[in-house]
This record gives sequence, C-alpha cells and structure tokens, in this order.
Amino acid sequence: MEQSGKLVVAGVSKTFRRDEKEIVALREVNFSVKEGRFISMIGPSGCGKSTLFNIIAGLLCPTTGQVLADGQDIVARPGTVGYMLQKDMLLPWRTILDNIILGMEIRGVRRAESVKRALPLMAQYGLKGFETQYPTALSGGMRQRAALLRTLLYDRDILLLDEPFGALDAQTRLHMQNWLLELWRDFQKTVLFVTHDIDEAIYLSDEIYVFSPRPGHIRAKIEVPIPRPRKPGDMTQAVFTELKHRLLDLLFSEAPIVGAAG
Repeated sequence: MEQSGKLVVAGVSKTFRRDEKEIVALREVNFSVKEGRFISMIGPSGCGKSTLFNIIAGLLCPTTGQVLADGQDIVARPGTVGYMLQKDMLLPWRTILDNIILGMEIRGVRRAESVKRALPLMAQYGLKGFETQYPTALSGGMRQRAALLRTLLYDRDILLLDEPFGALDAQTRLHMQNWLLELWRDFQKTVLFVTHDIDEAIYLSDEIYVFSPRPGHIRAKIEVPIPRPRKPGDMTQAVFTELKHRLLDLLFSEAPIVGAAG
C-alpha cells in the first residue's frame, strides 16, 4: 500500500500464544490516514480493534507489519500518540486540574506552564469552577471531559479514543459527541475512534473502517458524505439512514467485500 499519510498501518498482524495455542487477533491490517481526518472503527466484539490501538500506541509489538507516523517507525515507542480508554482513569487523589495537567507533567513541562495552558481550556470547554474538585465530585460526562482535555494537552498530533463515551447515557453521550467535534475542529488533531455505536460513528467521522470478526481485518472503508459542521438533526436525513443500513449489512454479512480496504 502507499506509504504516505499522517498515520500508516502496513501489513499489521498480531498472534498471541496462550496455553500452547495460537490466537490470531489481527490479520494483515492496512490503512493510511491523512492529517486532520476523523476516522471511526466499528466491528464485532473481540475483533482486535483495541489490540490494534495498543500496537499503534506502542504498548504491543505487532507479529508482522509496520506503524508509521509522519513517515517514522513508531512500533514499541509509547508516548508518540495520545491514547484515551473508555474508563477515564482519573487519579482519585489528584484534583481535576492536577489530573488534566498530568500528561504535561510526565513530559517535563513545568507546573506553572502546565496550569497556564490548562486553565483557559477548562474555562472554554465547560470545566471552569471544578479546578480544585476531586473526580468523585464529577458526573460521568464531566469526568470524560477532564480525561479528554488531559489527552489533548499531552500534545500529540494523533489521538486514539477507544470507546470514550461507551458508559454514558444517550443524552450525555450526544453532548459529549458535539463537544468532541468542537475540540477536533479547534485543535485539528488526527483522530482514530473506536465505537460499537453506528450512529455515533456516522455522526462523528469522515471515514468509517468496518472490521471483520477475529482475526480482525478491514472489510470495508466507507466515506461519510454528510457535510460539516454537523448537528443532531443530521441523524434524521435519508443519507444518514441509508449509510446506517449499509454499515449494518457489512457488519452482519459474512460474504467477502469486493474492494475492501486491508
């Protein structure tokens, strides 16, 4: 495949060995993401999406293949991308401000500079007044806001978001989706987003990658033809409904997809 793009995943496979058995989690995953794009990944549970994220994040080594960011090999190089899991992972003994600046602290940024950068963003994105609160005082949505700001302030061009809104109720989830789109527009990051929610994938994304069951590979790459900026009413459009039906067919069809990415 073409070795260009902000992020390139080329021929990535991953096999685990457990109890003297081999489990093939990923098989020949290939894709290239242009700078500033919002990509969602959907697929059945256990298809290897989180394994792929751990490989891109440098936490796992692939059995075969390459991962490149800006043309540089990032295999086994943790910290090259920003990574947020479904659980907010806020440290309960740190205030919200201290949680948000944690990534900058790890990178060696002085506290005064970290606080100077964090406070305006907390005010701009709905966390003003919570600086000295602890995580237990915040709702699920507010905790996810803090976790997203922490990931953003880690200051990496590529963000991996692994089902960050999966545990939220529907109304809070929609608020968070709109908030994420605002952040993405303002900071122009390249985002890879794992979700099991097809509506969420369509609403947020420029492109959607559909994964097969394990061993996971990309069965199809689907462009989302809905113009930006987007609003909740877009979910009632015929093009949205048609795309949802197409994605459902891809997820539940076992036939090979002609022209699929991967």
